[in-house]
Order: sequence, then C-alpha cells, then structure tokens
Amino acid sequence: MKYYKIIDENNLSCNGGTFDWSEYLPTKNEDGSWAPGKWTPEQRVVMCKSGYHVIDAYHLLDWANAQLYECEVIGASTDKDNNKYACASVRLTRKIEAWNDKTLRLFACWCVRQIWHLLDDERTKTAVEVAERYAIGEATIEEMDAARSAARSAAWSAARYAQNQHIIEMMEIESEEE
Repeated sequence: MKYYKIIDENNLSCNGGTFDWSEYLPTKNEDGSWAPGKWTPEQRVVMCKSGYHVIDAYHLLDWANAQLYECEVIGASTDKDNNKYACASVRLTRKIEAWNDKTLRLFACWCVRQIWHLLDDERTKTAVEVAERYAIGEATIEEMDAARSAARSAAWSAARYAQNQHIIEMMEIESEEE
C-alpha cells in the first residue's frame, strides 16, 4: 500500500500536530529522482494522540494542504473509518510536485463542471470561470475576491429562499391542521 503525508507550507504537521518535518524531507537529485529523507524517531502509536499520521490515496482530498509526500511507514495502524493511519516512524520518499494550488484549484473547478447543468445562478458559474482563469494566471486576486463575494451572495440568497420556502410550507401545514 502507498502512504502519503500532507504538511503545511512551513513543513509542519497540519492536522492536529506541530511536528517540524524540515530535517526529514527528501531531496531531489539532479536527474529528477528523489533521495528519501531520514526516518523519524520512533513513537508509541495511539490513533489521534501519538505517532505519525499518514493517509492513503483514497483520502488525499480529505486532508488537503500545501505539500504532499509519498512515504514509507513502520508500524501502521488504521482508525475505525480507515481514513488515516498512525505509524511508529515515517520516511518521506518523494514530493508530489503536481500537488499545488494550481492543480488543486483546477481539480475543484473540474468537479463543479461535472454538475454545471445544476447551477442556476450566473454568479456561481462566473466564480468557477474566474477561479480557472486565476489558476492559469489570467485573472487577478482582486477578480477572484469579487467573484468569491458574488458567489457567496448567491449561496446566501439560495439559502434564504430555501429557508423562506420551508417556513411557508410549515405555515401551510399548520393552517391545514386547524
């Protein structure tokens, strides 16, 4: 099984821990291959309390953050949901360089495009289009902020409408019961 470790942009654990991975990072060789980092000090494994936590490929998006590394592990045990593993020691073997803001943003946009036909507010569609343009360097952060604000407004409008419809339905049910 392949395991992965996700860390933040400062090389720190990002989901419940503060371990600094800086001295354990693999290094990229001139030929493009990777030299694995060193093994972390061994720890007693207690899920969500101690040990080094890693994930499998099926749960990458559940724990997404700045950096993704493939790793080797010693003493892996899984939680009851099988969505993460705690290990006695971990060695990062290579950085997944395609895991970055651009590819994650484009993937999120691709996901929305799969249900594009269900979007009924142009502000939401515009936000996705601007996010795609931003990912490839064709939109500014100001454009992103404006599109995000408009999409948020669309979401709040839809939520208010749904809430009002629910209230109306409840009032109609009450009046029928009287």
